[in-house]
Amino acid sequence: MLLNASGCLDALVAPDVARQLDGFVTKTITPLPREGNAPPRIAETAYGMLNAIGLANPGRERFLSDTLPRLRELDLPLWISVGGFCAADYADTCARLHDVEAIELNLSCPNVDEAADSAAEIVAACRAATPLRLFGKLSAAHPDVAEVARAVAAAGADGLSLINTLRGLALDPGTLQPVLARGVGGLSGPSLKPIALAAVHACHAATGLPIVGMGGITTAQDVVEFLACGAQHVALGTVLFADPDAPLRIREALAVVQADDGPLAERLREVRANALA
Repeated sequence: MLLNASGCLDALVAPDVARQLDGFVTKTITPLPREGNAPPRIAETAYGMLNAIGLANPGRERFLSDTLPRLRELDLPLWISVGGFCAADYADTCARLHDVEAIELNLSCPNVDEAADSAAEIVAACRAATPLRLFGKLSAAHPDVAEVARAVAAAGADGLSLINTLRGLALDPGTLQPVLARGVGGLSGPSLKPIALAAVHACHAATGLPIVGMGGITTAQDVVEFLACGAQHVALGTVLFADPDAPLRIREALAVVQADDGPLAERLREVRANALA
């Protein structure tokens, strides 16, 4: 399944891009509306992109009453990204969601203060609140991301999303001051790929859960490498800002790979067979 990374695509603004995907992941929703961090909130670097949006969103009530009905009109499987600042925040939102493909629990946003409760406590609270599939979105910033993956699996997660952005800093070359108003931001783009592959590999070995792999994917080769490390699905992030037709381009390239008889085609067939099992 080819998805977008949360926050990297507005399906209501670019529905044609969203329809190139197999499912759409929303921007993270919190119980109350959030304006996010002060601008500047985005900075390009030689190694990728930094963002410090800060979970800006209309809040749960407006999302449920206005945004979600409009997203349903796209006729795409919907993954709802849920955030909060304690386990109850997450669980209350999960309990209000129905008839969606999955819920992605944003357990690792680098641009806001972290929730007071542990990732496992949040997942356990959400598991008690909903029968929907729960994917825990984790960061490789933890010294042992596989340990966190095991904890959220034990708490009831159905899958994992790996990885969220990592904290980085960009300086203005003239002033040598941080470009972002917040200072640090979340680094995304090609520089994340080796770190993301390592996290997917470790968490797949530790849990065996379905994994949405993400972090620097720009080509079909990248997709296959994530699949080889244990991902069952992949999500496109930063590439969508520069190349909105990336899903179509990658899908066409994957079709060429699958038509071959080499190891890449074999891995694609294996992953798709497991997904249908």
